Amino acid sequence: MWEAGADRARILAGSVAMDRITFNPDQCGGRPCIRGLRVRVKDVLDLLAAGVDEREILADFPYLEAGDIRACLEFAAAQADHAILPAAAP
Repeated sequence: MWEAGADRARILAGSVAMDRITFNPDQCGGRPCIRGLRVRVKDVLDLLAAGVDEREILADFPYLEAGDIRACLEFAAAQADHAILPAAAP
């Protein structure tokens, strides 16, 4: 069973999957990439959003692993979970 609190804590603490996401200011403009490769997280997410099957992504990018795709999804989920704080009234 999925427990939101437990999963969120694991993601924020730095799960094994999230260790696959790297940031390098000299690579891809500092955008999040997969394991130091020149494959951006956004590239994988765009493919998934377009309906490309995970098996097809792995076939087209043989240096990627299934865990890389899961890491991209975890990263996107963590990024989407930012609270929106209203500005204080003057």
